[in-house]
Amino acid sequence: MTPVSELISVRHTDLYIGGSWRPASDAQRIEVQDPATGEMIATVASASVQDALAAVDAAAEAFRPWAARPPRERSEILREAFQLMLRDREKLAELMVRENGKPLTEARGEVTYAAEFFRWFSEEAVRNIGSVSISPSGANRILVEHQPIGVSVLVTPWNFPAAMATRKIGPALAAGCTVVLKPASETPLSALAVADLLEQAGVPRGVVNVIPSKRSSEVVKAMLKDPRVRKLSFTGSTEVGRILLAQASENVISCSMELGGNAPFIVLDDADLDAALEGAMIAKMRNTGQSCIAANRFYADAKVGEKFADMLAKAMGALSVGSGLDAAVKVGPVINDPARQKMLGLVEEAAGHGARVLTGGRAPSRPGYFVPPTVLSHVAPEEHILKEEIFGPIAPIVTFRDVDQAIEYANKTDRGLASYVYTRDLGKGLRVAEAIESGMVGLNRGFISDPAAPFGGVKQSGVGREGSHEGLLEFLETKYIATNW
Repeated sequence: MTPVSELISVRHTDLYIGGSWRPASDAQRIEVQDPATGEMIATVASASVQDALAAVDAAAEAFRPWAARPPRERSEILREAFQLMLRDREKLAELMVRENGKPLTEARGEVTYAAEFFRWFSEEAVRNIGSVSISPSGANRILVEHQPIGVSVLVTPWNFPAAMATRKIGPALAAGCTVVLKPASETPLSALAVADLLEQAGVPRGVVNVIPSKRSSEVVKAMLKDPRVRKLSFTGSTEVGRILLAQASENVISCSMELGGNAPFIVLDDADLDAALEGAMIAKMRNTGQSCIAANRFYADAKVGEKFADMLAKAMGALSVGSGLDAAVKVGPVINDPARQKMLGLVEEAAGHGARVLTGGRAPSRPGYFVPPTVLSHVAPEEHILKEEIFGPIAPIVTFRDVDQAIEYANKTDRGLASYVYTRDLGKGLRVAEAIESGMVGLNRGFISDPAAPFGGVKQSGVGREGSHEGLLEFLETKYIATNW
């Protein structure tokens, strides 16, 4: 195992503001823990309100020159950042395992996925295309162009510390915006490493600023009150999202919100159960279930429900649990002890109401924040565990009578981010997919994330889309010019 001191240099633990690495103005630090052991692995500067406003100053000063750069130049810098991330994939992956806990194989996958956002948006940077048309009356021409929205505040979660940063930084820089990134306090090291790579790639001073802070609400609120900030892009819980939307409304700031999910995984009676199991393992167990698009509620037709539950319990129960640095491990720790206690409490509550624990259910006696892969069958449709975003390796299974009931169960939530449907009948699958109230559907697929696809939800799962060309448009303002010639 590489010592942490060799994975991150001293400058990687300070704030990155205006192209310089600096300590917090009041010298406060954040302790970063390894969730597999509970041990502190590093301390990182914790930004104050003063630091946050200094980052906005830097971003505002850099905005006009960066927006004026030719799109091809911005494109080439993002392309270079893509290459540098791939060059440093092993170190970035091991760093991510140490602060986040995910298995090393998954961390490598995340680095590759994160880098792809830089490559995708390097290509989108040169595709900011407007339009010209004649007004219906013939009196004038309608010119439409898209201009960078301005200084953008980006707030990212701990579960995908590199990919959530690049998914926001990539389109912002491609559009010509400058950014202040506030990464999660639990996993700031990956974000600071990405900032260093962007500096190496040639990003000018002040275009990207990174300010970890344990005073998140105070720091973000102060930035949203600054009239120079024109964009907020947030990924996190629906509860925090509501607060930020209210704060952003005071200055009518454009918001992109990727919020909580409660994804249903529907297995119809004609599904290929082997394929459904394979998809379920991906949709449920990616990042130890700590994903906003993780399958959260399993609904299986009563004709196949018991068999599917047994298959899933056997597969999940066979997964090895431990430190993500062990190549044999498939399930790492959850992020912290409060998260672990919440998950185990949901299992205990459901079991007390008659659900059967087919595998797992009890925390292992070992250091670190581990939850064993757990499968519950005979879960009542109104059980509390189905209403919570579990964010861990727990799969509650409910059976249904027919397709209409499955759709009713799936839509009985205020969230609508992702959903999954398995059936051999493509026509039936498409009808179900269209009837489910979610922004994304995996039809006979357990993995749906793609930089080229529009990522986002409906209802209280968010506003706007990330990835694809739509992700670029989130950082652009449409301007109409009326003229005649």
